[in-house]
Amino acid sequence: MKKIKLIINNFQTKDNIFFDNRELKIIFNLYAKMVSDGFWKDYSLDISKNRISLNVYRRHSDHPLFRISKETNNKNIENKYSVLNSRGDIIKKSNCLESLIGLVNWKKFKLVK
Repeated sequence: MKKIKLIINNFQTKDNIFFDNRELKIIFNLYAKMVSDGFWKDYSLDISKNRISLNVYRRHSDHPLFRISKETNNKNIENKYSVLNSRGDIIKKSNCLESLIGLVNWKKFKLVK
């Protein structure tokens, strides 16, 4: 019988971008509210070199309804956070996550087939 060896490579470099604890608290407070209201059911994280986004779903088999993104390699530092719809169109942009979350009417948007 062969032995299985688990290798974890969890070093951080300056190139990696993540949500910090404050940002996660803001996002997951919104997520909890929308789940309790029955609008969202699932989420996932997409992590790339220049962007991280939290994708929210109506059902786990659907395409994401929204993506809350944070970008670093943006030439305009003012637009660090953005909310995108299911087609990838930018709904709102801001340099402050709290104001961005407050500006979007999350219940207004519906999936049209």
